[in-house]
Amino acid sequence: MSESSRTSDKFDLILHASCVALGDKGLLIIGPSGSGKSSLALELMALGACLVADDRVLLIRTDNKLKASPPATIGGKIEAREVGILNADYKKHVFIDVLVNLEKTETQRLPENRIIEILGHDFPCYYKSNTPSFPAALLQLLKAGRFA
Repeated sequence: MSESSRTSDKFDLILHASCVALGDKGLLIIGPSGSGKSSLALELMALGACLVADDRVLLIRTDNKLKASPPATIGGKIEAREVGILNADYKKHVFIDVLVNLEKTETQRLPENRIIEILGHDFPCYYKSNTPSFPAALLQLLKAGRFA
């Protein structure tokens, strides 16, 4: 977490992260530099997700949700390593529903339910998977949720 500030009655936090949306569902991607946040966001976009923010994500705490937005200077931009900074259609904000942590790799075939807390809100948290279907599985998770 890189910066924080208090403005009026809302707490803002800027994370080094990426965020995509599928309809009104938001997926926040966190991890260290070089872990593949932008690459995963690009894969999700190729499968139908919409960019919200890349590299930095502004989080705004509301009473019952956490809203993600891009900082004004990078809205509609995403880094593609070895290609350049690309333009993209983007949503100005989305409420976060799920989080992916690329710092850790999943080792369980059917992982336990994990929760991560950010700014007083709890989110299901998934670890990086090296299976080719990981981006598609994340989109299906956003579409229909998890059974088990």
